[in-house]
Amino acid sequence: MSYQLLEKSLGFDRPLPVTETWSAAPDFLTLISDYCLQHKPEVIVECSSGTSSIVLSQCCRINQSGHIYSLENGDEFFSKTCAQLNDFSLSEYCDVIHAPLKQIMLGEGDFQWYDVTGLTEKKIDMLVIDGPPGFLQKHSRYPALPVLSDRMAEHCIVFLDDAARDDEQELVSIWLQKHPEFSFEYIDNERGCSILRR
Repeated sequence: MSYQLLEKSLGFDRPLPVTETWSAAPDFLTLISDYCLQHKPEVIVECSSGTSSIVLSQCCRINQSGHIYSLENGDEFFSKTCAQLNDFSLSEYCDVIHAPLKQIMLGEGDFQWYDVTGLTEKKIDMLVIDGPPGFLQKHSRYPALPVLSDRMAEHCIVFLDDAARDDEQELVSIWLQKHPEFSFEYIDNERGCSILRR
């Protein structure tokens, strides 16, 4: 799957704003968009905004249901995603939440992770994890499950991007030990995707 094929399948009338360094790979975007179109989740939370925000918003527009809440710590990315959603006339489907990283303490150590003060209290049906950046700390994306598990709907699904990396494989093992209520599937795509289902 390419970005062009994804654009065509979702009915975009212009190219997606893709950057080689930061944008999710087209096969990951296809995976999450296929799920969204098929299962029509009402509440979608993203850890990190960007091209995925636009793709998922388009899915919600097609479904005529659902809303995205996208946690973004970077000022520049926050502004850029808001502008791109506006350009694609998709702003009504996605709230980009400025969520600076703050220190949180978990049983596994201290982490820099999103301030979720502005996040909806609604139960999360679909969680897409593509941040914070891995270079910040070891197991940078680990806090997502312990912090958000209480907010997840009974049958929530979790998509973790970049799951081929050693760090992500290690943190998924810890998640599954701590949260045995989740089943696990690994998709061997371009960057690897771990899927957890409750």
